[in-house]
Amino acid sequence: MKLFLPQTQLEEWALEDKADVKDGVLVVTGEPGVYPVVPAVHIVQLVTGEDTNRLVSKVKTEEQLESLGAEQMADSVLLGETAYEVVPGYVAEVPSPSDASSEDGKAGSETDLLAAFLLNKMG
Repeated sequence: MKLFLPQTQLEEWALEDKADVKDGVLVVTGEPGVYPVVPAVHIVQLVTGEDTNRLVSKVKTEEQLESLGAEQMADSVLLGETAYEVVPGYVAEVPSPSDASSEDGKAGSETDLLAAFLLNKMG
């Protein structure tokens, strides 16, 4: 399952020594696993132009933005004559509980706890 993690949230976690992004992975303090992350943005709203690509409320990776011909500048994305306000962050790849379950169910419950931890911290 993919989770969007805002940069501001990750900075807060790093300051509290709860989690950090290092070398393209999310490391959660006290958790044995690491989770791959890729830079991304959450497109919050249209600033100017028309949303012909229907990007508002979507999360796009840097690679996806490049393929559209869009350019990110801080908390904005420009696509032709259209400008969007965005929240920079990362998309974390967290295994879904059904993928991670082992015979004793432990891995699945750890994944559930991580997903709940991440989602609760974002809320």
